[in-house]
Amino acid sequence: MTALAGPDANFSRPVPAMRGRRFPLMLVILTVTILGVSGGLLWTVGINYDGLSGGAPQKIHPATYLVILMFGWGALSHGNPVGYLVHAAQVRPAGMLLAAASIGLFLHIVLRAGPGMAGALDTFLLPGLLVIVLADRDAGLWRQLELTVHAVMLVNALLGLVEFGTGHLFFPYRLDGEVFSTDTRSAALQGHPLGNATLTACYVLALIGGGGTFTPMGRAGMIGLQLAALVAFGGRSAMVVTLILGGASGLLALHRTLRTGRVPLLGAAAGIFLLTLAPLGIGGLAVAGFFDALLGRFMADGGSANARVEMFDLVASVPLRELLVGPEMALVESLRRVSGLEWGIENPIVRTLLYQGAFMTVLLTVAVTLYLIELVRQCRPGTALPVLAFVILNNTFEGLGGKTTLLAKFAILLLALYRPLTEPVRPSERRARALR
Repeated sequence: MTALAGPDANFSRPVPAMRGRRFPLMLVILTVTILGVSGGLLWTVGINYDGLSGGAPQKIHPATYLVILMFGWGALSHGNPVGYLVHAAQVRPAGMLLAAASIGLFLHIVLRAGPGMAGALDTFLLPGLLVIVLADRDAGLWRQLELTVHAVMLVNALLGLVEFGTGHLFFPYRLDGEVFSTDTRSAALQGHPLGNATLTACYVLALIGGGGTFTPMGRAGMIGLQLAALVAFGGRSAMVVTLILGGASGLLALHRTLRTGRVPLLGAAAGIFLLTLAPLGIGGLAVAGFFDALLGRFMADGGSANARVEMFDLVASVPLRELLVGPEMALVESLRRVSGLEWGIENPIVRTLLYQGAFMTVLLTVAVTLYLIELVRQCRPGTALPVLAFVILNNTFEGLGGKTTLLAKFAILLLALYRPLTEPVRPSERRARALR
């Protein structure tokens, strides 16, 4: 596979090999905005995305259709579809590998007559093609996408806090129209509470790590809002990971500042002012019952911890030869229910191993790993916190093992917030400048 593309092959300049008649800017913005649409919201407009009934086309997320449309547009406008695929593999090799692995997974499921065909497309094909169709866009588009990301996350947090305060979920998760009345966690725009918490945690850590172009006060305000929404979404692992990684980053930044011997007077005054207000804020939250709900999430896990133990016993119950290519679906479903795992297998690797077999699990794991490496190489420094959080949190629930648009959302979040702020210098230009 071609070497992973670095910063010289990304945002600030169009990639000549990928350049053709560009799809409209508004189509790109629409696609990224629709990525934030959950199955519960789709249900309100008549699309049964999460359910079992309904037509097969409804099971694929609208953002996937739009990305496939843009990819086809790019191939046709290029003039040579085969050449477009070759150039795509050169510019975004890991993205192409992930898209190819998605097609392989789709065919694997079809040949075995198993469930989850739409999941293969939404979970892996969507993010793979997304980075390809955006490879020829300039810095202007990425500025617009950053604003879109901030706007979606702002609305998502506010809606989640309103749901938390009122106890009414506007777009709850539904299975064929039925709402799970026992799950009162906020759903907001993103839907699944754990996916919502994961994306929010990554966004917070990206802001802490210097992502985006916020002013210091704007950044602090958005971080505070998102942390409050994180409690509403109820992801315990996301809360812990955010506090540990964010706290460690804050302490290191404070240590570096104190070592220089130069503390900004305005920053010190603002810090002292916030410290004096902190007791009042904490008291107000306590009176409102905010911390009761937080403690309740940690004390009652609904059997989640036990499920993470039972899933390994489930793997041991399947013969090794069947684990290689994927056991019979009926056997897995039967074992899962007997083990009390009706809510799912809370690890993407274990779930893929049980449903698709070891060969497909290894392929997808390698493809996703290379994809994340490629994302990091396209960004400016500072992505360690959100990437580490994404990897950790995805292994605490079903995550990429089921149908989700989470990887595509994370890719856009990372690329938009960590786009290079200055135009990169190509190697040929560096050599020319060195000779002057």
